[in-house]
Amino acid sequence: MMLALDAVLTSLLAPSSIVLLSRGLTAVVGLFVSIQAYRGFQRNDAPRMRVLAIGIGLLTTGAFLAAIAVDAVGAGDGVVLLVRGCVSVAGLSAVLYALLME
Repeated sequence: MMLALDAVLTSLLAPSSIVLLSRGLTAVVGLFVSIQAYRGFQRNDAPRMRVLAIGIGLLTTGAFLAAIAVDAVGAGDGVVLLVRGCVSVAGLSAVLYALLME
């Protein structure tokens, strides 16, 4: 019994599991923030908030889901990093646009 518990704890504390859990938590919290920004857009009819919601969603949840999807189809690490980087740049661009638009 104790040996099985040790095996489970060892697999949960593996670096790849910790990375996946922390990125997943970031995606969930980012999705929550993005939803709140979108609700602000709906409540105040402020287009900046819609663009901000899209940017935050891309930065957090979008980058996570894109990396998972590209990895699932068997792409190499370089392609996963490229896709994740492109989605992050798109999210940052949306946030910047939301801050600068009039």
